[in-house]
Amino acid sequence: VKSSFTTFWEFKRYKWLVLSFSNLFGSLYMSRCSSLTLCYPFFLSQEEKLGWAVADAVDYRGLPADRSKTGGWVRAAQILGIEICERLSTMGIAVNLVTYLTGTMHLPSATSANIVTDFMGTSFLLCLLGGFLADSFLGRYKTIAIFTVVQILGTGLLAISTKLPQLHPTPCENTASETCKQANGIQMGILYMSLYLIALGTGGLKSSVSGFGTDQFDDKDEKEKTQMAFFFNRFLFFISMGTLTAVTVLVYIQDEVGRSWAYGICSVSMFIAVIIFLSGTKRYRYKKGSGSPIVQIFQVLAASIEKRKLNMPSNIGLLYEDFPQATRIHHTEQFCCLDKAAIIVEGDFEKNGSSSPNPWKLCSVTKIEEVKMMIRLLPIWATTIIFWTTYAQMITFSVEQATTMNRKIGNFQIPAGSLTVFFVGAILLTLAVYDRLIMPFWKRWRGKPGFTNMQRMSIGLVMSAIGMAAAALAERRRLSVAKTVDANTSTLPISVFLLIPQFFLVGSGEAFIYTGQLDFFITQSPKGMKTMSTGLFLTTLSLGFFVSSFLVSVVKKVTGNNGGQD
Repeated sequence: VKSSFTTFWEFKRYKWLVLSFSNLFGSLYMSRCSSLTLCYPFFLSQEEKLGWAVADAVDYRGLPADRSKTGGWVRAAQILGIEICERLSTMGIAVNLVTYLTGTMHLPSATSANIVTDFMGTSFLLCLLGGFLADSFLGRYKTIAIFTVVQILGTGLLAISTKLPQLHPTPCENTASETCKQANGIQMGILYMSLYLIALGTGGLKSSVSGFGTDQFDDKDEKEKTQMAFFFNRFLFFISMGTLTAVTVLVYIQDEVGRSWAYGICSVSMFIAVIIFLSGTKRYRYKKGSGSPIVQIFQVLAASIEKRKLNMPSNIGLLYEDFPQATRIHHTEQFCCLDKAAIIVEGDFEKNGSSSPNPWKLCSVTKIEEVKMMIRLLPIWATTIIFWTTYAQMITFSVEQATTMNRKIGNFQIPAGSLTVFFVGAILLTLAVYDRLIMPFWKRWRGKPGFTNMQRMSIGLVMSAIGMAAAALAERRRLSVAKTVDANTSTLPISVFLLIPQFFLVGSGEAFIYTGQLDFFITQSPKGMKTMSTGLFLTTLSLGFFVSSFLVSVVKKVTGNNGGQD
C-alpha cells in the first residue's frame, strides 16, 4: 500500500511538468504550421493526403512527391545554378580560346577557328548521349551530378595545361615569323583531352538540366503550370547571365591576370554549383523514366520494316494498343507505313504465355504516334542549323577581327573576347523588351500572350541574315583599311566598335530563336521523349558549329595562298 501511495504521489508531482512540456511542444509545432499544408499528416484524411501528391513524381525515397515540400521555384533555381556555371565555364573558354590557340600555341587562324567550333559542336552533339543515359539508366538527377564532375575535371586539367610551361610552346614576339614554333603533339594532346572532357561534361548535363527543371512544376496544377511557362525565358536569362560574366570578368582575367586563374575559377564555380545542386536532393521531384526514346524509335522502325508486306486492316481499331484510354494518342494518317508495326500476327507475343508483346515485333499505336511526332520535328530542326553557323562566327572570326582593330577607350584596352558582351547584352535587352513591352502589347492587340514559337524562330533567322550582311560590310571596310597600312602593323587605325551591329543583330536573333526552339521542341514532343527532344534541339547547335568548320576549311582551301595554307 505504501509503495502504491508513493507511486501515485510521484505521478502527481511530475504530472504538471510532463503536461507543460507537452503544451510547449504543441504550441511550437502549431506556430510552424501557418496552415494545414505543413501539418497535413496529422489533420488530413488519407484521400486529402493523396490530393497533395504530385502526379507522376516521387521524392528521393521513391514515395509520392508532396506538393508542399518538393519542387517549385527554389528547387528550379538550384538546378539553374548548374546551368549558369556551365555557361560561365564553357563560354569563358570558347570565346577567347581562338586567341590562345593563335597567340600561345602558334596555330594558324583557320585551324584555331575549327578547333573552337569542333569543340563546341561536340559539346552539343554529346547531349544526345546524355539524354540517352538519363532516359535509359541514370535518370536526370544522377546524369547532371556525374557529368558536372566530369566538367570540373576538364576545366581543372585545362587550368594546369595553361599554367605549366612544358605544356605549351615557348613565347614568340612575332607570331608572323617563321621562328614561332607550333605546339607539339603532346601539348596538343593534353589540350584536346581537357577540351573534350569539358565537352563530355557539357553534353552529359545540358540535355537534362531543362527537363529536370520543368520536373519541379506540375503541369496539372494551374498555378505551377503558369510558373512553368515563365521557366523557359528565365532559363535563357540565366544562361545569358553566365555568358555575360564569362565574356567580361573571365576574359579580362585571362588577358590581364592569367588563363590558369580564369580556368581555375571555372572549376571552383562548377564545384560550388554541384554542392548547391546536391543540397536539394531531398526536396527535388523526380519523374520515373519510361525507357529510352531512341530504343523505342528503333523498335517501331524494326517492326514496321519486318511487316512492310502486310496489308493494313480496314478497321484501325484492330491495330494493337496497350495504353490506357486517358493517355492514348489518336491515330493519324501521316507516315502510314509505320502503322504496320501495330498489326498483330502470330508470334508477336512472348512464348512464355505473357500478355506483353515482343517490342521489336509489335508496337502500340500510341508508341507509333510518338515516333511520328518526333519525325514531324525534323524539318524545323533542319532549318535552324544555319543560324548556329552564323553564331559560330561571332565567337571565332569576329573575335579575330577585333584583335586587329583599335580597341582602346582612353588608356583602357578592351579584351578582344569581351566584344561578345554586346552579343550577350543584345540577348538580355531583347528578352526584357519582349517580356515587358511586346508581350503585353501583343496580348491587347491580338489577344495572344506573345509570338508563337514558329514566329520567334522566323524572326531569329531574319535577324541573323541581316547580322551576317553587316559583318560582311564591316570586314570589307577592315580589309580596305588594312591595304593602306604597313604589313607589320599589328593594330589597324579603325575602331572595333564597327563590329557592334553584327553582334547586336545576331544576339537579338538568338533571343528569339533559342526560346522559340526550346519551347517548340519541348511542347511539340511526346511526354516520354522530352529529354530526347531537348537533345535534338541542342544538336542543331552542334551541326551549326560543324557546318562552320566545313565552310572555313572550304574557304581556306579555295582562297588561301601557298596551297591554301595562308
